Amino acid sequence: MAALGLGRAAGRGGAVGAARGRRWVRALRRSPVRVLPPREEPAEERRSPVGPPAVERSSAGPGLWYEKAAPGDRRLGKVVTVAKSRSFRDRHGKVLLEGLRLVRDALEAGAVPQSLFFSAAGHLKELPEARLKRASLVKVKFEEIKSWSDLVTPQGVIGIFSKPDPAKMSYPAAQLASSVPVVLICDNIRDPGNLGTILRSAAGAGCEKVLLTKGCVDPWEPKVLRAGMGAHFRIPVIANLDWESVPSNLPAGVQVCVADHKDPGAQAEAEPVSQGAGRSGSTSGNPEAPVKSKSKAAPPEHEDGEGTAGGCAPELAAQYYYESWIRAPAAVVVGGETHGLSPDALHLAASTGGKRLVIPMVPGVDSLNSAVAAAIVLFEGRRQLLQRNKQEDKRQKFPVGG
Repeated sequence: MAALGLGRAAGRGGAVGAARGRRWVRALRRSPVRVLPPREEPAEERRSPVGPPAVERSSAGPGLWYEKAAPGDRRLGKVVTVAKSRSFRDRHGKVLLEGLRLVRDALEAGAVPQSLFFSAAGHLKELPEARLKRASLVKVKFEEIKSWSDLVTPQGVIGIFSKPDPAKMSYPAAQLASSVPVVLICDNIRDPGNLGTILRSAAGAGCEKVLLTKGCVDPWEPKVLRAGMGAHFRIPVIANLDWESVPSNLPAGVQVCVADHKDPGAQAEAEPVSQGAGRSGSTSGNPEAPVKSKSKAAPPEHEDGEGTAGGCAPELAAQYYYESWIRAPAAVVVGGETHGLSPDALHLAASTGGKRLVIPMVPGVDSLNSAVAAAIVLFEGRRQLLQRNKQEDKRQKFPVGG
């Protein structure tokens, strides 16, 4: 019994000791916590004294701020998704540009940025700072850009811009100084890669501007922008024109010539004469032969009514593209590979005294790529114009009999 009493006493004593221990622990927890002074943050990560706490000072320079996207931020995905839709671009007037070069070209040409997503603050140093102050800058992880990018090797920059207005753009001075009085008209160019390459060739040849008729692919589609390599911001590109409004976008006294990408000689050999010409063309042996009228039914690939819209296609004199054909000002129409030249294009050329330019090819070759045909004709036209200008300058300096 005495042992049992001692055990109970020991138990009570242990309980009392445990309770005192817990009180001591609570007392420790309630003691004041020492406040540490804030550590000095790098300048790039220093918080802005104004605005929301997520805004940070960029290393690109004073007065330039960007927002650091939080994990799970879905703004980039939403913006990219809607900007890739042509209906959204047309309805809201926005375009998506990806890559440092394309974004820089757009900013330097005066395009208005709305949002810029980038993965590294160093990218901002490679862009004109003054133009960026009007945009919402958002820093995101590279993995986010990579998941939404269309490029094989993303550069970590995606920009949303207001759709550029050609009349308000500032094109490079070197481009304007080297331009020639030639306008390119695209007729039913529906392949994005072809159109982008055509725009790039037009910029390289120094065209004054490019007109896109209805039926052409949207020039602001991402694939066209990639293939164009900045040509959109070197020359004016006027899109979605109907043929009735094309003449008002051409200079007075212009001569419009057409260049079909199909080999007329191969076409004539492949189709019996009794069936009529499916496309405008001349025989390979006689390029001066007039273009045959499309008065008969079009072949199966022209079920869209190309041969009947606007009546029979007019006859045009044809010649080789490397012979003298250009006079200033001039315009060249390039047709799409699937539908060829439309009757409207041929009527416009006939009304201005234009010709059909033949690119001779080896027999058996079905056609030329539209972008290749455009480059051949445009650069040849540039060569002829520059050569003619040199000859005129020489005659003025050294007149005959002077």
